[in-house]
Amino acid sequence: MAGNLYVVAAPSGAGKTTLVRLLLEREPAVRLSISWTTRGPRPGEENGREYHFTAVDEFKAMISRQEFLEWAEVHGNYYGTSKKWIADRLAEGADVLLEIDWQGAQQVRAEFPGAIGVFILPPSMEELTRRLTGRGTDAPEVIARRLAAAQAEMRHVGEFDYVIVNDRLEQALDDLCAVVRASRLALPAQRARHAELFARLV
Repeated sequence: MAGNLYVVAAPSGAGKTTLVRLLLEREPAVRLSISWTTRGPRPGEENGREYHFTAVDEFKAMISRQEFLEWAEVHGNYYGTSKKWIADRLAEGADVLLEIDWQGAQQVRAEFPGAIGVFILPPSMEELTRRLTGRGTDAPEVIARRLAAAQAEMRHVGEFDYVIVNDRLEQALDDLCAVVRASRLALPAQRARHAELFARLV
């Protein structure tokens, strides 16, 4: 494949969504994969921008046609990543980023072994607790469940290629950009992107 596939995962509250948004602003050549979902659009959301919204029957038909790279049912709604869309973008030479959990990352690696995994860690459990509490949107029991889930998720950090500790946002963003830029310079990526040049010079 000519493009790179980045898989970014993190526990809730580690700052993954913010880092990905800022990365896409800095690196406009990176394409964010838009998931398919059966949940309804929220106010302000547009079909094809935040998600591809579809009916449950159609989603299940897509599952049966093996069109998803990974999919899951979360809180009664289905979410999935289009296998063909990613393969087409990579073949075009585009870099694609997936913002998913560690389970989705395992499914992605099975299909795309060359995917580059990045795991975002909080600087401490105390800081993670402060961030989740500071949102002011969840009840204490919900925060407790999120923290327990976060500890379970962080045990999978060893399955990823790069680890970024999001202590200071600007430094974490620089680190994430460094991963993207360095991976583009790896020999296989450069050989695929500049095939004609390699043929002439090498």
